Amino acid sequence: MDTVSPEERAALVALLQVRPRGMGWGEITGEVVEAGSALDVWHRLVPPALVHPPGEVDPLEAASRDIQSWTDQGHTVLTILDGHYPERLRAVHQAPPILFARGSLVPGDRAVSVVGSRAASDRGLDIATSVARELVSRNITVVAGLAVGIDTAAHRAALDAGGRTVAFIATGINKVYPAANRDLHQEISTHGLLFSQFWPDAPPQKRNFLMRNATMSGYGMATVVVEAGEHSGARAQARMAVEHGRPVILTDLVVGKNAWAQALVNRPGVHVASSLQQVLAVVGGLLSEESIIDADLRRLVST
Repeated sequence: MDTVSPEERAALVALLQVRPRGMGWGEITGEVVEAGSALDVWHRLVPPALVHPPGEVDPLEAASRDIQSWTDQGHTVLTILDGHYPERLRAVHQAPPILFARGSLVPGDRAVSVVGSRAASDRGLDIATSVARELVSRNITVVAGLAVGIDTAAHRAALDAGGRTVAFIATGINKVYPAANRDLHQEISTHGLLFSQFWPDAPPQKRNFLMRNATMSGYGMATVVVEAGEHSGARAQARMAVEHGRPVILTDLVVGKNAWAQALVNRPGVHVASSLQQVLAVVGGLLSEESIIDADLRRLVST
């Protein structure tokens, strides 16, 4: 898909803002992807108004103005129909219809999520730091959610090693949460990539964090859960990664302390790692598989 027209982008934003027939964002996304056009869906679901009420702006015009405002703020606005929308993420059913980005977009970004507890132990922080540093040495992007604890350690280690890191945040892209990570938020948007699937000024809400975890799983090749509790977002991401067909790497630190992790151990694509070398062995296998697939695709294209 090429970059969509401004009219298509405005139509998608208008659909999400108006929510015709009370449709949720997921329903709207499904309709737009199936039709291949947000404009077609808009014209089908929203009857044309001959005369707008006094003082009321046409929704398509309002959406165009919003997009221009977001762009003026320095944000990149990506719809699910855009060619630059992350391909792996587009393939999962929780793919958000719109993404707001600050930083450098990399087509086909080879990325691995490194996630875990906010109340991390010293060992957990050491593992996250080591895993992130080694991923960077293999030219793999480190993905995390900009939370304190494991996420912060992974982001920080990737940046300090001169590598690429991507943060998926659970607020609008204009917000900083948690406040303690304000400087890290700015550094990632300058030297890596910051993503949000929520309106730019949206505050943190409980449901946003699970939605963010699903998006992180969809974006990456795999998820490494370093340390987590029984009710953590990392647990939810591990479950969703299994649903997405993405490998999940659980450290022995997670498996030893959590019934949910023990229940996942025998699921396809779930690996238990008791050392950094075992984590990297799984990631290395993924890279080999991807190289084989890429070579096969090139052969098909050339024949």
